[in-house]
Amino acid sequence: MNSFNGFEQQDFDVFTIDGLEERMEALRSRISTKLETIANQLEPDLSSLSGDEMFVHVAKHARRTKNPPNDTWAALASSKRGYKKLPHFQIGMWESHVFIWFAVIYESPIKEGLAVQLKKLKDEILEEIPNDFVWSEDHMKPETISHEQMKQGEFDRVVDRLQTVKKAELLCGKTFDRNDPILRDGTKFIQECEDTFKQLMRFYELAKNVSTNH
Repeated sequence: MNSFNGFEQQDFDVFTIDGLEERMEALRSRISTKLETIANQLEPDLSSLSGDEMFVHVAKHARRTKNPPNDTWAALASSKRGYKKLPHFQIGMWESHVFIWFAVIYESPIKEGLAVQLKKLKDEILEEIPNDFVWSEDHMKPETISHEQMKQGEFDRVVDRLQTVKKAELLCGKTFDRNDPILRDGTKFIQECEDTFKQLMRFYELAKNVSTNH
């Protein structure tokens, strides 16, 4: 199995290439292979942590007909067939940064049930999640919400939205600026992913309980 040797600045510059075909070509040749390598390296550890066999899914951006993608990712989920309806993990990048997420996105049928559980465990979760973690309510946007903001009231808004808005999403994890030296060191970055997944496992277990009781 190939091992991941780090990101380069040129990887991020792919998102400045004009034209769908041109950007997709560069994205496939430069980035998708790296993300797939990372996900394959993480799979055994994540399968053992989660107790579920994990499968790697690399974003294909197949539905796009004119606008080139502004981000891309590889997902790890407990089904070979797909990941969008399942609680899953993502490693991916925008032009500005790399992200490591636990994600429940808009196709997931468990969002309402998960929101109920998150409300019950609000204090514990806000206490347990490290302060350098960030949150997102839309995987299509690069902006994130700091953990500090979540503690100051955003948690209630984000979780209420997850419960009531059809297109709502919940993502939590870490982001790394494109100039962060850790991204150039494959071994360190893989370790960072593993550590982040460990800290996010609480969400996965909650989501799994919701889906088994769903």
